[in-house]
Amino acid sequence: MTSPTKFTGWLAHDPSAASGTMTWSTFTPKPFAPTDIDIQISHCGICGSDIHTLRSGWKNTHYPVCVGHEIVGRIVRLGSSVTHLRLGDRVGVGAQAHSCLEPSCDECSGGKEQYCTNMVATYNARYPDGSWSMGGYALHVRVPAHFAVKIPAGIASVHAAPMMCGGLTVYAPLIHNGAGPGKKVGIVGLGGLGHFGILFAKALGCDKVVAISRRRNKVEDAEAMGATGYIATSEDDKWARNHSRSLDLIISTVSSPDMPLESYLRLLRTGGQFIQVGAPEDKLPQMAAFGLIGKGCKIGGSQIGSPKEIEDMLKFAAEKGLKPWVQTRGMKEANKSVVEMEEGKARYRYVLVNEEHGDRAKI
Repeated sequence: MTSPTKFTGWLAHDPSAASGTMTWSTFTPKPFAPTDIDIQISHCGICGSDIHTLRSGWKNTHYPVCVGHEIVGRIVRLGSSVTHLRLGDRVGVGAQAHSCLEPSCDECSGGKEQYCTNMVATYNARYPDGSWSMGGYALHVRVPAHFAVKIPAGIASVHAAPMMCGGLTVYAPLIHNGAGPGKKVGIVGLGGLGHFGILFAKALGCDKVVAISRRRNKVEDAEAMGATGYIATSEDDKWARNHSRSLDLIISTVSSPDMPLESYLRLLRTGGQFIQVGAPEDKLPQMAAFGLIGKGCKIGGSQIGSPKEIEDMLKFAAEKGLKPWVQTRGMKEANKSVVEMEEGKARYRYVLVNEEHGDRAKI
């Protein structure tokens, strides 16, 4: 197995890329370091972060960029300093590709690499050597090996790929905020992230799992995923009153600032927690302080998870037989798939498959 000197993938050149104008082009990856690996990509999930980046929604994107951070494939080149992985290993890479990893760094030494001030995202971010990270809508990707995780044999690559970001983004805050037996959990938004939230909350044994969406058009899907309750906020003008003080934990996956935040807080029991994981391009709405003070609840946030948490999540998913709801698309269909993802057509995650890699894409 070998890797090329130039990589090939879908490049965005300006904000119109979110409308399907990426070009299939070659690009130069970061210089290969002894701590790096090259991965021949078989699968890459499409994440909402990809679209925010393609259109320069969060900040000005550094073009050209190759997006994609839900990557699964086989190692085809191994740096001389890499000892925990082998050529041919099936690995996954999520939204992070680098951190300082210094013992003096509280975040890195504490297993919270995703909060390191020197964190480098898998795409559209600058490495310390000045090169720019490029993602997984491609045939190959190069990343520091610390941020690649082996995929357990019990998980198909097509299921593992969207877990690398979408799954992790909700798994980590569920774990850190006590989701499990005895807890009543609400998941705001029933898209790619939200469907993972329901699947994981159910698998963790929560007493109650409530899907919270604007309309009731996804009730049957939510129940099939494991939801035991459903709140349609645009179809019941008394939903906040009717379900007041019914949940211990709410994970909000929505990426729109147009959210009824104060009403969501009404759903929390005393001491409850509201954790935001979706990242709107605009500010969250204002709220009255008494929404927090009145019952001692808390608002927090969570950013992806560490490599160790990815390992734990994959092991848990394999043990529980957890499978996300995915639709596969050929890598050649990336432009069309991005547009349809933005239109909300995915049920519930698109995964690009590299047919060019033949049998590897079938694993």
